Amino acid sequence: MAVSMRDLDPAFQGAGQKAGIEIWRIENFKPVPIPKSSYGKFFTGDSYVIMKTTASKSGALRQDIHYWLGKNTSQDEAGAAAIKTVELDAALGGRAVQYREVQGHETEKFLSYFKPCIIPQEGGVTSGFKHAVPFARSSLNHDDIFILDTKSKIFQFNGSNSSIQERAKALEVVQYIKDSYHDGKCEVAAIEDGKMMADAETGEFWGLFGGFAPLPRKTASEEDKTVDSQPTKLYRVEKGQAEPVESDSLTRELLETNKCYLLDCGLEMFVWMGRTTSLDERKSASGAAEVIHIPFFMQYVLLILIEILNHPCSIADLPEQELLQGADRSKSHIIRVIEGFETVMFRSKFDTWPQMTNVTVSEDGRGKVAALLKRQGVNVKGLLKADPVKEEPQPYIDCTGHLQVWRVNGEQKVLLSAADQSKFYGGDCYIFQYSYPGEDKEEFLIGTWFGKQSVEEERASAISMASKMVESMKFLPAQARIYEGNETIQFFSIFQSFIVFKGGLTDGYKNFIAEKEIPDETYQEDGVALFRVQGSGPENMQAIQVDPVASSLNSSYCYILHSGSSVFTWSGNLTTSEDQELVERQLDLIKPNLQCKPQKEGAESEQFWDLLGGKSEYSSQKIGKEAESDPHLFSCTFSKGNLKVTEIYNFTQDDLMTEDIFILDCHSEIFVWVGQQVDSKNKMLALTIGEKFLEHDFLLEKLSREAPIYIIMEGNEPPFFTRFFTWDSAKSTMHGNSFQRKLAIVKNGGTPIKDKPKRRTPGSYGGRSSVPDKSQRSRSMSFSPDRVRVRGRSPAFNALAATFENPNARNLSTPPPMVRKLYPKSVTPDPTNLAPKSAAIAALTASFEKSPPARELIIPKSIKVSPAPVSPSSKQESNSKENSMSNRIESLTIEEDVKEGETEDEEGLPIYPYERLKVLSTDPVTEIDVTKRETYLSSEEFREKFGMAKDAFYKLPKWKQNKLKMALQLF
Repeated sequence: MAVSMRDLDPAFQGAGQKAGIEIWRIENFKPVPIPKSSYGKFFTGDSYVIMKTTASKSGALRQDIHYWLGKNTSQDEAGAAAIKTVELDAALGGRAVQYREVQGHETEKFLSYFKPCIIPQEGGVTSGFKHAVPFARSSLNHDDIFILDTKSKIFQFNGSNSSIQERAKALEVVQYIKDSYHDGKCEVAAIEDGKMMADAETGEFWGLFGGFAPLPRKTASEEDKTVDSQPTKLYRVEKGQAEPVESDSLTRELLETNKCYLLDCGLEMFVWMGRTTSLDERKSASGAAEVIHIPFFMQYVLLILIEILNHPCSIADLPEQELLQGADRSKSHIIRVIEGFETVMFRSKFDTWPQMTNVTVSEDGRGKVAALLKRQGVNVKGLLKADPVKEEPQPYIDCTGHLQVWRVNGEQKVLLSAADQSKFYGGDCYIFQYSYPGEDKEEFLIGTWFGKQSVEEERASAISMASKMVESMKFLPAQARIYEGNETIQFFSIFQSFIVFKGGLTDGYKNFIAEKEIPDETYQEDGVALFRVQGSGPENMQAIQVDPVASSLNSSYCYILHSGSSVFTWSGNLTTSEDQELVERQLDLIKPNLQCKPQKEGAESEQFWDLLGGKSEYSSQKIGKEAESDPHLFSCTFSKGNLKVTEIYNFTQDDLMTEDIFILDCHSEIFVWVGQQVDSKNKMLALTIGEKFLEHDFLLEKLSREAPIYIIMEGNEPPFFTRFFTWDSAKSTMHGNSFQRKLAIVKNGGTPIKDKPKRRTPGSYGGRSSVPDKSQRSRSMSFSPDRVRVRGRSPAFNALAATFENPNARNLSTPPPMVRKLYPKSVTPDPTNLAPKSAAIAALTASFEKSPPARELIIPKSIKVSPAPVSPSSKQESNSKENSMSNRIESLTIEEDVKEGETEDEEGLPIYPYERLKVLSTDPVTEIDVTKRETYLSSEEFREKFGMAKDAFYKLPKWKQNKLKMALQLF
């Protein structure tokens, strides 16, 4: 039967018009919507159609349609679900990806819609009741995790071979059961496989099974066998027949646009449909199905596949018996894709797949479908396109912090003056270090910038030095790797007025051009130079030197052209008054105190063209930058130089496991998140992992190898990373492994446990928050000429940074901040805002204790949930806290437990000299509290070392105390 839009099932009318999930259950072969309160609850005797609609940043609506088959559903209902899935897709223009989901073998994408889990209930629409699931000792094994739900307590049994990550994920299910079935009021117990009966809760657990007895080793069963190892095979489907496609390799060219194909990959079987088919192939398809080129026999193909998978011996007319042989195929996923809208998974199965295919995708089909539905009185707005998300890029970083910049010269780096720290050369490499006030602690960002003409040796040197700086600061800073032309909004906002000159000043650059006999184009103030000016305002503006020829012009930009004392500004016809304002500001930095000659596009003087070597054609298209796309999160396994990733769909903060490394891919930039308990070796490989990710381009999205990479350490996530999550900072600063953390949360009623007596308010930083609004920023979002910017300097930060400065230029004290008016011109020191001196603060020498090696990430296995009889006795939960890390590491938590005006009692403590109290002392004192070494200093020596009295020191926030103590080797 053909799919006709006029006969569209009423249950589907209006579906897919906005982002979200919609679910229908098949009842008497018809889809019936189920209430949202029942989402995630499935009966084993039923079949369902589930649709997830996603609105991308471009405004396009995209659908994924799944049909879920309970283990006891009838063959007729399963077939009806498959056909209704095709019908629903047809109503939406024939572009959705379709998935067949079998109970117990669902795709990760499907399960992500119902986090933390789905718990299928016995029965179906006709019975509607839930049967108790019998439990027995024989169900337990050493490899999996089991959850036993009793009236007063939930037990989680952790098989000895299960991973920490699996155990932590299972606790999310425990929390779900606790909240859903116990109103959040029941005890939770974690039972470790092999733990002795001496433990009360373990004894209680085994008592429910009649007593403890060793578990047998798990043996392979038919259920465990998979067909994933068989070779991938391609079949052409014509008139209900599947014929093998003979080829030495799988390539995109094998797929003809007027045919359908089966790609058998074992656990996945893909159905690929060309955009056009012949009338004979479409049979008697009519109406909108013809308009949108949905072939009628597609329904037949799906039904054949169902028969193949469930009754492999009943189909005798298919020529390739390999489809019918081997292990049970009933658990395979069927995924249907259409030409031009193939999934990444499908494309990755081919040896070669072109970046762009010559497929003409018309909007006519979807438009005509919408017209048919509109005549039926259906709101069809969702069938076309949603409005694109329009948002002004925000830096999500406080832009009033302290910036220091070094130019890399060979194996050395030279600190730049405040006046030059925003002036880079394209042939050089730079390291920048930025400290700024965060929500409750001082934040740090250390990054490298590589000019397009910089040499590889200096790039490697820059990365090495920046990594050592991050390591020496105990991985507190976020780290960035940025290439010229791919700068991020955070980078531009930190530098404000950024200028890139041609050429270079380093020995590496000069040696390179000498060896290659390349002319030196390094910028000369009295030479001819052309700058393209761009940006969004005084807080984000750049001047980029380009070749001084007319073809470098662009109608979408303004330019500065100078030759000696002659200065011109040129405004393209597509520029705004704000663009022209930026030219004036940048001119103030490049050629101050000189009168310029404004030029309008189309009314230029001869002198202007003469300096550019004459007129020539130029573009009017704005230079495009890689746009930020919808983020994708991947868990990473890196071993022997090989990177393997697994995408995590519909991710949340809870998906970030402290034992693992994750990559957040936003296309225009990527973030490498490193858990606290990742071993130190892999921590140092975080940048390499990010580069490998760009190289492999797992989503086949044309990732630039020079895309910015941020390395983010757990517990120090900056707001420009956390904005992609609903973020709870308390979770990222908890101690212990992921299982210990989540167990504490589950036992604590769902609230993260964090030793944090009080929280710094935004007022502590003069009213600034970590992501200040436009009215709070010292950097104006408007173009007021009277606004000034003040960069504050942190004494502790300067003391730490001093270690890495050139010894000849080292400055152990903090220079006064600069007050720079952006317009008109002035650079004036502010004597009232001098930062205090700190006496002789040495370099950091201590490092974090080595974390245990991370286990290889394993996709969580199925979690078995069984009810049990009421526990014979209920025991109170122990009040003792489990210490997961040493006191020394705990003291690194950013907290403020010393109240203002309060000093610690040191009465009666002995006095020792500093040289005996420091961590690396050759004659250390043994009988002291090592967490309070500073208290044993005399008042005079304390003031000498810290630059302040003890009372003043203990009024500082705890995190500042710790930082100063670390710098002095007293921590």
